[in-house]
Amino acid sequence: MYRIKEAIIVEGVYDKNRLLSFIDATVITTHGFAVYTNDEYLSAIKQLAEKCGVVILTDSDSAGMRIRNFIKQAIPSGAVKHAYIPDIKGVEKRKRKPSAEGFLGVEGMTEEIIIKALRDAGCTIDGVEAAGERGAMTKSDLYRLGLSGCSYSSQLRRRLAAHMGLPSNLSANMLLDMLNRLVSYEEVAKTVENLKKDLTKTK
Repeated sequence: MYRIKEAIIVEGVYDKNRLLSFIDATVITTHGFAVYTNDEYLSAIKQLAEKCGVVILTDSDSAGMRIRNFIKQAIPSGAVKHAYIPDIKGVEKRKRKPSAEGFLGVEGMTEEIIIKALRDAGCTIDGVEAAGERGAMTKSDLYRLGLSGCSYSSQLRRRLAAHMGLPSNLSANMLLDMLNRLVSYEEVAKTVENLKKDLTKTK
């Protein structure tokens, strides 16, 4: 069992049960969009954020991102971390057909993918605190690299996110946050240069 210091916020009961099969942590569910109207849920999340910090681990689809953004806006930025699962096509075993966007949710992820997502988010696992930010990139750097402000920026961000095992629908701000945690500016610049070459070839 992995011990996680932060409370983990997931969308549903199946996600919670998946995590608790190999993680020792406080895991609470939003019950989908119920967190929008249930003040008790939000109050509990805020209290946990103050006490031990929280990490949001929602599905990578648009619904998961909306729930993530709602909670993010309700909690002081220093108390919330973001863990992202990659876009992986598939269907969970209990379901007959895939989700609307065709991606596996948290419950369908392997133990290794989930633990990596929590480490990348900066969680304290088994008493070991994650390293701080590696980079110091700014929005100006994103513009300089072509990741914002250009006609092809959204496509380039999607390709960079996929290359890093992150959801393809991350906003520029969310991507910047993860880039600063995971890689240096030099690493990003080199990767983006290669991705731009691929973009040129496909045009």
